[in-house]
Amino acid sequence: MRRVRAVWQGLGLAELNRRGRELELLHRAMGFATLALVTLAPLLIVVAAADPLGHGGFALWLVDGMDLSGRSARALTDVFTPPRKVIGTTSAWSVALLALFGLSFASSVQSGYEHVWLPTGAPWNRIWRQLVWLVMLMGYLYAQVQTRNVLEGTPRILLSMAAGLLFFWWGPHFLLNHRVPWRYLLPGALATMAGLVGLRWFSYLVFTPLLVTNAVSYGPVGTVLVVESWLVGVGFVLYGGALVGRLLCERFGDPDAAAFRTEPEAPQDPVTTEPEEPPTRSEQDKV
Repeated sequence: MRRVRAVWQGLGLAELNRRGRELELLHRAMGFATLALVTLAPLLIVVAAADPLGHGGFALWLVDGMDLSGRSARALTDVFTPPRKVIGTTSAWSVALLALFGLSFASSVQSGYEHVWLPTGAPWNRIWRQLVWLVMLMGYLYAQVQTRNVLEGTPRILLSMAAGLLFFWWGPHFLLNHRVPWRYLLPGALATMAGLVGLRWFSYLVFTPLLVTNAVSYGPVGTVLVVESWLVGVGFVLYGGALVGRLLCERFGDPDAAAFRTEPEAPQDPVTTEPEEPPTRSEQDKV
């Protein structure tokens, strides 16, 4: 047990566990999944329906992200395929509301990165940064799906990993208002991509058969629950990757990275001085 504890602390896993509890990593991942399903998914459905190339819509985006095939892909497509007239029945006011709801999702991601790196909030111009990041996220997801129609095999994997690395490297730097140097954020981007690769493998092994059984047992609700569980994993990887990247940067990279605190410093108590005793009668006579 002593050796296990020494290895646990030597690898930095104890420190990672402590910071994960401070960040409330699981709670943030569940909030990420909820906001993604409630606020981001409707916006992505409209964007996917407006695709001029017409390559499957939003359901194909999920199928590609979860690495599904066969019956599991059909079960998910039956639930998340929008009506054919989704664009014709969507007004400009509806699109504006969907974009506004999407900003709440971007705000939660920005808040997570701030808790990993900075104790203080972003300046007043944080809203337009959230909007730009949201547009870039939709562009990134759209490009990821389109590559399956152009490339396959190893070239597509390399291209997808390079694009993901650039996005998850640029995203925190942009949302944090360029206050964290690029070199500090690169380990987090690498850790995030490694986590997404592992999640994709886990999805292939676990979620592919689970979607089929849940669709048969619980219907569309079971399919939605599996997608929600996968989104929890994505949120866990997103915030956990940033946290792992910061810890790696502190332990093996630039020691100045430790200057960024996960939490604000506690205010120091003012120095208390004991009240002076009033002079005695004899001392007053001497004066």
